[in-house]
Amino acid sequence: MRRLRGRLRPEWWSLAAGLVLAILGTSVLPAVAGAAGVPVLRRVRLAGRERRAKERRQDAVIALCGTLAGEVRAGRQPGEALLCAAQDSAGLGEAQAAVLAAARFGGDVPGALALAAGQPGAEGLRGLAACWRVAVDQGAGLAAGLDRLEGALRAERDQRSDLRAQLAGARATAVMLAGLPVLGLLLGVALGSDPLHVLLHTGAGVGCLLAGGALESLGVWWVTRIVRGAEATS
Repeated sequence: MRRLRGRLRPEWWSLAAGLVLAILGTSVLPAVAGAAGVPVLRRVRLAGRERRAKERRQDAVIALCGTLAGEVRAGRQPGEALLCAAQDSAGLGEAQAAVLAAARFGGDVPGALALAAGQPGAEGLRGLAACWRVAVDQGAGLAAGLDRLEGALRAERDQRSDLRAQLAGARATAVMLAGLPVLGLLLGVALGSDPLHVLLHTGAGVGCLLAGGALESLGVWWVTRIVRGAEATS
């Protein structure tokens, strides 16, 4: 059963629910709506996965800066320190091989770090590239610059976490809006009526269903837009 749940993507529950309602209401409309919800839910799932991967890479970049600063303080040369610090780090992502090759063979490490910073969540590597370039060109302390960079990245991450906690209420509102129609159907059944028949087999019911679905979709979209706008400006 657990393996089946792992294979069954969450978006397919939309189609399953649509088929069940289609059978109970003897109408094809719920099945069509359930099928239409599959790509929407897939997009939401993929967006959530990308966001979590981005956050993990941000944490890995912060850890990389701290580890690299420790290696430099231990007396290692910058290139050797980067090789040791980045060996088991996920902060460099797909560009890890290029960065390590540049560090090992005396290549353009800041340039490789700047390219690696183009990955989602790895933007902090631009600061690491700047620290590296200043330390090499001007002889400045690399460890001190990495400490300041790590502190700035941690503060930025904490600020995002605080904002996400403050926006939890708005997300709960979106979830509540999405669940209200289900609650209405359950109340109708509890009162002894047949809401599926009214919604699917009468002209007024179909009109209410379409208008209600459009208004609910607009409300969820609006709340989601507000949340994403607040996160983007943080």
